[in-house]
Amino acid sequence: MRIPLSALIGMIFTGGFIFVAIFAHWIAPYPINDPVGGVWEAPSAQFWLGTDTIGRDILSRLIYGAQVTIFVALAASILSFALGTFLGFTAAVSGGWLDQALSRSVDLMMAIPSLIVALVLLSVLPLNLTVLVLVIGILDSTRVFRLSRAVAADIAVMEYVEAAKLRGEKGNWIIFKEILPNALSPLVAEFGLRFIFAVLFISTLSFLGLGIQPPLADWGGMVKENRDGLIYGKTAAMLPAAAIAALAISVNLVADWILTRTSSLKGGRGG
Repeated sequence: MRIPLSALIGMIFTGGFIFVAIFAHWIAPYPINDPVGGVWEAPSAQFWLGTDTIGRDILSRLIYGAQVTIFVALAASILSFALGTFLGFTAAVSGGWLDQALSRSVDLMMAIPSLIVALVLLSVLPLNLTVLVLVIGILDSTRVFRLSRAVAADIAVMEYVEAAKLRGEKGNWIIFKEILPNALSPLVAEFGLRFIFAVLFISTLSFLGLGIQPPLADWGGMVKENRDGLIYGKTAAMLPAAAIAALAISVNLVADWILTRTSSLKGGRGG
């Protein structure tokens, strides 16, 4: 199988980000919150990317920020896909009033901008990682529901699914044995896109002060902390923004390649 250059580059960069996130405690040259230099020092042999607004090493905080940002976004994405896919498949297989109830509930949730809902919820709920993952995962599950329901509705009319129903197979068996295996390709591609959405969402919330809280660091919070440096020509705020962009582009390159390899649903075959 020949992998395009763009997808290969995306895989390399994505793998690099994941590697840094996993081994952050061993890679980072300095502790996450220790002032080790002057304020907004320029890049040097001691501080490769310079220091931030209180003299902390930017490279170390970028590395620790990768760990927090990626793992929280990954947890939220897994939650959104587990919830959205199960409910979407259930709605498509069951039909009738259950399908209508779930679909209209999702339409209602999607009618309100997710950022507004998240800001309201996080302003009254405790600010911790568990709450953040739950809020983002549940809000994003509405998008996954729409996709999974549409995909499952196309697969549900296939002959092998009808044959399974005639054999008397239950709804869960049809979902996990017949529909899920044939829906994996578009769902895997969508997972990459929703993961990037979660990264951007977390970064936005942190920039607004309702995301990752100190002493933890994330890329959106780093942009907020160092934004005043832009007035003085300091690049401390641009580096975490560049990291967010690099991660988004690399994951999207991989997701686009997966989308191009997604076979037509008509070629699906039941388990």
